[in-house]
Amino acid sequence: MAKYTFEFKKKIVQEYLEGQGGVDYLARKYSFSSNTPIRKWVNAYKKFGDEGLMRSRKNKSYSFEFKFHVVELYLSTEVSYQELALSVGINNPPLITKWVNDFQIAGPDALRPKRKGRRPTVSKPKDSKFTNNENVSNNSEYLKQLEDENLKLKIENAYLKELRRLRLEEKTLLKKQRESSTASEENSN
Repeated sequence: MAKYTFEFKKKIVQEYLEGQGGVDYLARKYSFSSNTPIRKWVNAYKKFGDEGLMRSRKNKSYSFEFKFHVVELYLSTEVSYQELALSVGINNPPLITKWVNDFQIAGPDALRPKRKGRRPTVSKPKDSKFTNNENVSNNSEYLKQLEDENLKLKIENAYLKELRRLRLEEKTLLKKQRESSTASEENSN
C-alpha cells in the first residue's frame, strides 16, 4: 500500500494552490520532516493533473532511443532528476536515476530492452530457409545464443589450461624441493 493516499496528497496540494500556506507551513502542519514530498506533489500535479498524484500500476516501457536521449540530457545539462522527469513527461524521477546509473556502469547497452522469462535452451531452428522476418530473427537469436555459449566455453577452457599450468608448476617445485632436501641429507651424512 502506498504511504500516502491520493486523497491526502490532493488535499495538501489544493491547500497549497488555494494559498492556505506554503510548502514549509504545510510540512509542519502535517508533521513532515521535510517539505520535499509536498513540493514534488505540487510540481507533479501542475504538470500531470490528478494523474501526477496517483500511484501508477502500469509498467510503461520506453524505447532505447528515448532512454538514451534522456540520459544524454541529464549528463549534458545541470538539471535535477525531478526537473528532467517533468520536462520529458515521466512522473518517476528514480527511473531516470536508474537509467543514468546503468549507463555509467555498463554503457548504452544497459538501456536496451531485456528479454523477459526463462532463457530457452539452445536449439537448432526447425528450418534453415529464410522465408520471412520471423525466421531471420529466430536465426539471429540462435546465432547470439551460440556466440554466448562459445564465449563461456572459451573462458572455461582458458581457466582450465591455467589451472593445469599452475598444478604442473607446483609439482615441479615440490619435486625440486624434495631433491634438494635429499641431497642435503646425503651431504650431512
